[in-house]
Amino acid sequence: MKQNQVILNTKPSICSAINMATGESGDPEKVNFDDIKEKARRLWDSSPQPVKRFPWNRALENFVQLTLDLTLAVVKYLSVPVLAVSSLSEMSYCAHQRKLTIIPVPLLLGFVLAGFLKETALELSPLLKDAEVPWHLIAIAIFFTLIKLPGPYYPYWGRIFIPHIANGALFRTLWFMFLWYRRSKISGAELPNSLVNVRDSELE
Repeated sequence: MKQNQVILNTKPSICSAINMATGESGDPEKVNFDDIKEKARRLWDSSPQPVKRFPWNRALENFVQLTLDLTLAVVKYLSVPVLAVSSLSEMSYCAHQRKLTIIPVPLLLGFVLAGFLKETALELSPLLKDAEVPWHLIAIAIFFTLIKLPGPYYPYWGRIFIPHIANGALFRTLWFMFLWYRRSKISGAELPNSLVNVRDSELE
């Protein structure tokens, strides 16, 4: 009986000790976090006025925009060779399977699908025509890239048709992007000339 009482008496003390240990282990983390916040606030308060007046939000926006521009530039210059190499690999597989003559069918289907999706996007959002970045074309390219990537894991006829459908759509989407950037460059070059002509007419 005495042994049982000793065991029962020691259980609450053990539980309380565990609870105290867990509570004490969590307190330093909270204290450290509060200390970090306090030190950061003091550092900001002690910073000179030029640092406080610096447009940090605008700098962050410019950094994000620069990162996006660099990403788009890399994708723009690497997409054509990567697509060409992958298309040749898929054509070699079709040649090995003696299905090379049916490749034009999925390619034409991909061409048609890309044009249909482009026109549908422009009808749903006419503002895309005057956008600085062709987001609808980028979305179409990402969509068909995701369809193209698991090409080796499709069933037999899927490995033959689906990658070439995606290739046709991607090639036409790249052509649309080329026309888009070419038009933007032409319009950007014509805008200063029009301003000069308006200024000359006002002077006359």
